[in-house]
Amino acid sequence: MRAMIFDLDGVLVDTAHFHYQAWKRLAREWFDMDLTPEDNERFKGVNREACMHMLCEMADVNLERARFEQGMALKNAWYVNLVNGMTPADVLPGARAFVERQKQAGVLCAIGSASKNCSLVLERTGLQGLFDAVSDGTVVTRAKPDPEVFVTAARMLQVLPARCVVFEDAQAGIEAARAGGMRCCAIGQPHNLQGYDWIFPSLQAAGSFFDDLRST
Repeated sequence: MRAMIFDLDGVLVDTAHFHYQAWKRLAREWFDMDLTPEDNERFKGVNREACMHMLCEMADVNLERARFEQGMALKNAWYVNLVNGMTPADVLPGARAFVERQKQAGVLCAIGSASKNCSLVLERTGLQGLFDAVSDGTVVTRAKPDPEVFVTAARMLQVLPARCVVFEDAQAGIEAARAGGMRCCAIGQPHNLQGYDWIFPSLQAAGSFFDDLRST
């Protein structure tokens, strides 16, 4: 284990509910439909364009490209407005301490996120500068479960995929990690996720396990 790659939303910071609020508003105002928490599970770990395609599919609507892009831009504007109010208090419990402990032990740490607002979130939450590399929606084009975002992070760190562990809270992200030849620690509940190597409810809960694993 030479490197750890962290998804952002739902693993390090609590922004998943902001995405849900923005998509839910778009669904209501554009398609007169209610986006449920169960529907939103499909959106986790997936980039904006793929989410917009899924929303149109749920609404059984085929938008012209200009209108499609307008919807994505509107959703993002609502999301960014919410993100601008974030503070370090929005970092999930124990997440910063977990990353800092790995770095002190010589493990390289990177972000692997589909978000194009990654830099803004890192800045607002005080996590900017903590990671050795950031692979996000501004440098990759393919959505999870394609492994591009994680493979790019490993390349930035100059570490073989087999020596990387990915931390993910979404099924698409777990599948992307496995497709990229990496081990995966799921953050969440076993009844929602599958295909992982390990699972914990939070990074805080995973701390002692990875401290022991690193020392073996």
